[in-house]
Amino acid sequence: MPPQLTAPKHVLDHSAKVKVSVPTPLRDCCGGAPELTMRTSSLHAVLKELERRYPKLHRSICDETGAVRRHINLFVNTQHMRDCNGLETSLESGDVVTIMTAVSGG
Repeated sequence: MPPQLTAPKHVLDHSAKVKVSVPTPLRDCCGGAPELTMRTSSLHAVLKELERRYPKLHRSICDETGAVRRHINLFVNTQHMRDCNGLETSLESGDVVTIMTAVSGG
């Protein structure tokens, strides 16, 4: 009888469980959810997952080239992505990614 192969008990998972906070103006793009939970490893991976799961939300955040739109700000915890490592900012379990829309007026 051939030996049976079993999956290892401890599989390394390099993704982090993070929360994505969605601002009120964009909630209709994700079924009204104020917060999304996903497993990803970087801010760029968050955007890729949003593109897969919520394409309308992704289009509201990124332009056709994949760049974050000028009126959108992305924060990891309390730091703007530009003060970290941009879209390559690594994420750890428990991190919160906040999507903020620019507010203007007079």
